[in-house]
Amino acid sequence: MTDILRKIPSEYKKIASVIEPNAKVLDLGCGDGRLMYYLSKTKDINAQGIELNDSLIYSCVEKGLTVFHSDIEGGIEAYPPKSFDYIILYNSLQEVKKIDFVIEECFRLGKIIIIGFPNFAYITARIDLLFGNSPVTKNLPYQWYNSPNLRFLSIKDFETFCFEKKYKIANKFFYRTGKEIKLLPNLFAQTAVYFITK
Repeated sequence: MTDILRKIPSEYKKIASVIEPNAKVLDLGCGDGRLMYYLSKTKDINAQGIELNDSLIYSCVEKGLTVFHSDIEGGIEAYPPKSFDYIILYNSLQEVKKIDFVIEECFRLGKIIIIGFPNFAYITARIDLLFGNSPVTKNLPYQWYNSPNLRFLSIKDFETFCFEKKYKIANKFFYRTGKEIKLLPNLFAQTAVYFITK
């Protein structure tokens, strides 16, 4: 497990730098649990996850994590209000069918939502589209026919969504190949991470 802590993406480190120690965290679509594991080791959080993929759940259990087998929409309804300090949707928002419902449920469960997603407006994705191809990038690695993604959003799209819903952006960070991007992130960032509140 120490290998996991040596190969941590910059985005995970930034998320950890903002999360308070001993916080209660729910990771929706937690995948193999790497982010939860890192947060539990560095911030001593009380974490739970929801994941649908059986093999990824097994990876979480190997790490000693608590994970429930469910899709995101079905899994969050079981929790009582204000059960968590932070709700994480990292690389899972684009796979959600009912975006409005899920985010409102997240705010029912906690105060701060951490959302990370691949930026569909990244420059190489734009070039692929210019030449008539569906984009395939490091952060969008799937072909059109086998992608789990239902939504293809950009940084600009997400900020417009927050403005329309009157969600407050408490923090935001943008990355390309592990380096933080400050200039024109909608064009040059592969990944976006937002901390939003009501």
